[in-house]
Amino acid sequence: MGNRRTTVRDVRRANRASLLSDLFHGGMQSRLELAATTALSQASVSNLIGEMLDEGLVEEAGLVDSDGGRPRVLLRVRPGFGFVVGADVGETRVLVEMYDLAMSRLAAVTLAHDDDPGEVSGRLLEGLAAVIAEAGVEEKDVLGYGVGVPGVVDRDGVVDSQPTGWDAVPLGAMLRAGTDVPVFVENGAKTLGQAEMWFGACRGVQHAVIIMIGTGVGAAVVMDGRGYRGANSNAGEWGHTTLIFDGDPCRCGARGCLEAYIGADRIGRRLAEATGEAYTQDLLPHLLAATEMPAAAKTVFASTVGYLGAGIADLINLFSPERIVLGGETGTLLGRRFLPQIRAAAAQHALRRPYARTSIELCELGPDAVAMGAATLPIGMLLEQGGLHESQPVGS
Repeated sequence: MGNRRTTVRDVRRANRASLLSDLFHGGMQSRLELAATTALSQASVSNLIGEMLDEGLVEEAGLVDSDGGRPRVLLRVRPGFGFVVGADVGETRVLVEMYDLAMSRLAAVTLAHDDDPGEVSGRLLEGLAAVIAEAGVEEKDVLGYGVGVPGVVDRDGVVDSQPTGWDAVPLGAMLRAGTDVPVFVENGAKTLGQAEMWFGACRGVQHAVIIMIGTGVGAAVVMDGRGYRGANSNAGEWGHTTLIFDGDPCRCGARGCLEAYIGADRIGRRLAEATGEAYTQDLLPHLLAATEMPAAAKTVFASTVGYLGAGIADLINLFSPERIVLGGETGTLLGRRFLPQIRAAAAQHALRRPYARTSIELCELGPDAVAMGAATLPIGMLLEQGGLHESQPVGS
């Protein structure tokens, strides 16, 4: 008897998850439309939607005319049912943002740090408290805090990043010690990828690679609509694949990594050397925005585009995605100026057939995409559980 009860629980939870996910991703729909898209019976849809209306998880949000009958009620996930917070840990600052369940941004704060794990953890907790206060919500109504960081992240939130010197930093545990809000830690390229899959250039795409180029270089690989993590959660360290045997030294300690040729810092230093201008972090964006670019800079960018195209070709040959999306601050700037050249360089190095079936596009979301994607981590958990806590009874 116990097994049957567990099975009924699981089925109801799965059906709630299907309805809730469909409402979140598909927008306002009637009960009739939900029955069609989820393949659930009208009776099941009415029963489960009734539960979620009573819980305040779903709300009625308007009417739509039906053919000859009375208007149908449109439903949506209630934006104020709960709130989510996402953070983007950059090399010198953290961006922390709060959203409701309609993904409206309610508050944001940027805080500087010196890359010490203890200080980063402190700034993240400070930022969480700041956005909760700014938005005027109760901490108990925050469903979770997602944090996007550079490096390899395991399922417990332990971070390894050779380029920044983080060695098995238990960031998840450090944050959980300072807040009762559920904490989710993930690689920043993967949170960027999730944001683009849910809201941006990869909506509706089942096989994609989302590239993030800043000082570091990473990628989020999506297969069958789900992020690919690999056996040890470190899939996507594209920046540390070898482009040139025994080539330029990389921050990770190896030589010839792709990051050593297309990372923002390395491009900026090559530009400074070629043009004779002083190296600053503003040099790269300044030259990319220049109407008349110096000839020496054009040469540096031509080689950079070649390196990037070769790296993208590797992704095409390995994964045969429907779409490759170029993002991150530097990736977006390069794409805006040189997207046709990047496509041509990728075509030159990729196998013809998989290249012909791949589109190379720019990210659609802005500079807060990593934080937005991190904020979707607790939403993913909410949808997966059908809006229920593990201890909450189903249809009792």
